[in-house]
Amino acid sequence: MTRIYVPRDSSALALGADRVARAIAAEAQKRGFDLEIVRNGSRGMLWLEPLVEVATAAGRIGYSNVDEEDVHALFDAGFLQGAAHEKRIGLVDEFPWLATQQRLTFARIGVTDPLSIDDYLQYGGLEGLRNALETEGGAACEALLESGLRGRGGAAFPAGIKWRTVRAALADQKYIVCNADEGDSGTFSDRLVMESDPYMLIEGMIIAGIVTGATKGYIYVRSEYPHAITTLNEALAKARDAGWLGKNVLGTDKAFDLEVAKGAGSYVCGEETALLESLEGKRGIVRAKPPVPALVGLFGKPTVINNVITLATVPLIFARGAAFYRDFGMGRSRGTLPFQLAGNVKQGGLVELAFGVTLRELIYEYGGGTATGRAARAVQVGGPLGTYLPESQWDLPIDYEAYAAVGAVVGHGGIVVHDDTSNLADLAQYAMHFCAVESCGKCTPCRIGSTRGVEVIAKIRAGDTSPKQITLLRDLCDTMVSGSLCAMGGMTPYPVLSALDHFPEDFGLSKESPQKAA
Repeated sequence: MTRIYVPRDSSALALGADRVARAIAAEAQKRGFDLEIVRNGSRGMLWLEPLVEVATAAGRIGYSNVDEEDVHALFDAGFLQGAAHEKRIGLVDEFPWLATQQRLTFARIGVTDPLSIDDYLQYGGLEGLRNALETEGGAACEALLESGLRGRGGAAFPAGIKWRTVRAALADQKYIVCNADEGDSGTFSDRLVMESDPYMLIEGMIIAGIVTGATKGYIYVRSEYPHAITTLNEALAKARDAGWLGKNVLGTDKAFDLEVAKGAGSYVCGEETALLESLEGKRGIVRAKPPVPALVGLFGKPTVINNVITLATVPLIFARGAAFYRDFGMGRSRGTLPFQLAGNVKQGGLVELAFGVTLRELIYEYGGGTATGRAARAVQVGGPLGTYLPESQWDLPIDYEAYAAVGAVVGHGGIVVHDDTSNLADLAQYAMHFCAVESCGKCTPCRIGSTRGVEVIAKIRAGDTSPKQITLLRDLCDTMVSGSLCAMGGMTPYPVLSALDHFPEDFGLSKESPQKAA
């Protein structure tokens, strides 16, 4: 029986993957062919979706951008045998865009049926959990520290320190919370994990619970991800039936259970303390720190809060060992990061590579340049509050410390490309407006600063490029960076200042002297 893979990822569904799957089934029945259609996850090559794969003796042959109208011609061409066709891309595993990556966390994604426990186990699933169950909790925390894993949500805080703090805390109840409120522009790695390999996230959270002594976990998913929520709930039910969750994890005396919580549709709920407030049924506003959530978190109890990619990477580390993961990357940035190429880019998608790769490599070797064919001008890294990097900084190795040294952030790995038609003053004004709209309102620098920021930039763009206005904008940004309660207000000046510093002409200023009128 021939096996056909048709992705069920949101991007593929938006491009008609369900219709393609139905058309393939109908055409096969009409022609008397016996085949099995597997709804796999996405390989991350989003510009090729829907990417239909056919299992052959030589491997899985891919056919890109398949539409339901193409199905009849594909059958005529003999695609069930991997035959030639204009949409054929060859062996998917050998496709250069994919084969040159270092897929560690994303090794299974697009390969397996996301809800098949047998598939998960066949490709190394539960090896990490089994090892963690046989490892003393303190040693497990040290192993995580040794691996160099840092929070992939953007803060880059060492995961092992957070786990060790929660493990050492004395409490009758502890929690594991997964921050899946992926709201940054140009980011979709969390969604891909939840839709394409949910068991990996579930296993990572179970390991976190076993190591720290937490018995309850929550996956806080943004409400805009209905497919991810559905997939996670189905996966949790299957995992519970298989004995992974409950009072006796894999037949041991360890207890851990999980549930999915739908987010409140607020960007600021991506900040860990606002997320906790929302989980507790309150309005999602930021808490002052200290105390930190590792000591006083959900319902006042010690809580590990990590994002999806952080927790999804944990099983690999416990399966392959800390040294294996640590050997990827550079400096204090160890392992890999799923870079998400979006914006004005020809080949958008997810690229997993070790830290140290450059923006230029990502934009041109993987992204294929801009979608418009025009020159790329600026690249925003790290979400809507990330800096705009000019071409002079595209050869910096992507590393937390290297980026911090030039005032940039790696963040969640989102990369949004802009060509030479973009106006950076307009984008800077939008960043301030975004903050004003999404601010929880608890602190004055963020709530008022962003509103005043929109007004000041508007005056500059209207022609008032006097030193007084530029100084006012910079002072306002400094106040927001130094005085905001959380990263929402503290990072909003990043895109504004980077646009002002590197693209002053868009504000009507001289390149030579950005403090003066042009």
